[in-house]
Amino acid sequence: MTNARTGVRAIGAVLAATLLAAGLTACSSTGGKRAEDARKAAAAEGRAAVNTPRWTFAMVTHSGDGDTFWDIVQNGAKQAAVKDNINFLYSHSDEAKEQAQLIDAAVDKKVDGLIVTLAKPDAMKAAVARAVKAGIPVITVNSGSEQSKAFGALTHIGQDETVAGEAVGDELDERGRKKALCVLHEQGNVGHEQRCAGVKKTFGGELQNLYVDGTNMPDVKASIEAKLQADPAIDAVVTLGAPFADAAVQARKTAGSKAEIDTFDLNAKVAAALSAGTLGFAVDQQPYLQGYQAVDLLWLYRYNADVLGGGRPVLTGPQIINDKDAAKLQEYAERGTR
Repeated sequence: MTNARTGVRAIGAVLAATLLAAGLTACSSTGGKRAEDARKAAAAEGRAAVNTPRWTFAMVTHSGDGDTFWDIVQNGAKQAAVKDNINFLYSHSDEAKEQAQLIDAAVDKKVDGLIVTLAKPDAMKAAVARAVKAGIPVITVNSGSEQSKAFGALTHIGQDETVAGEAVGDELDERGRKKALCVLHEQGNVGHEQRCAGVKKTFGGELQNLYVDGTNMPDVKASIEAKLQADPAIDAVVTLGAPFADAAVQARKTAGSKAEIDTFDLNAKVAAALSAGTLGFAVDQQPYLQGYQAVDLLWLYRYNADVLGGGRPVLTGPQIINDKDAAKLQEYAERGTR
């Protein structure tokens, strides 16, 4: 059970070392410091820090309306786009067929780079193939790490969903939980299935999956409430997205349950709830970093044919966040970058 936790810590160590090395390199000489100062000044003024052509990059995700996670992804992408002199386009649909059509529309516009999610990879395969055939570099983010390379993408940016689920299973064990509910809010999303499967793999107790309609928050609350009322032995509820954690907290209250509520993903409301003790822990995959790095890596590829990680997934998580961690991150969550 310690392997997943060790792997998570190793991911964090490698990422920290990489960022530190990059920072030292940037300031290793007077010229490097001047370049860094120029980039910071440009960012502060909202202007490009480079003189490359104004390329157009499109991001097409499987997000539904009102999902704060994707607001954070966009914040990262937009800030990188300003720095890199990129015209950034964003579109989304939680319907797989419509998402594929949006990818086709971006290809028809002859964008210079494409960022896509593969929550439902089979439905995206043909559209992504069309982009690759048209010579448009593609990067996948958030979901679809297993299919990314086979579909022709340069790389994938996100967390390994199975490893993230395994980390949650270990954390539930450490907290002494015996019976947990894993709430899946989007049927057919392979990443969600992988998360719950990962939890089940390492969790020493009993895990049940509960499928809810994520587009209908009252239904989410009612479904969780009914499950908690029917089975008082459930002592943990794991939601797979920050907006659903609050619904679970409300369901726990009306059901008269003492189950701990834990969640994947972080936003300002989750950070506040962690600090207040309303939530047990959260799994952060750094959505800001996913958006920022996707734009930045496409720019590097267009400019210098660089591919970070040799084509292997670039990991942005998972990281287990508790009440002590949340206090440090609250400022960033409130400004929409964590």
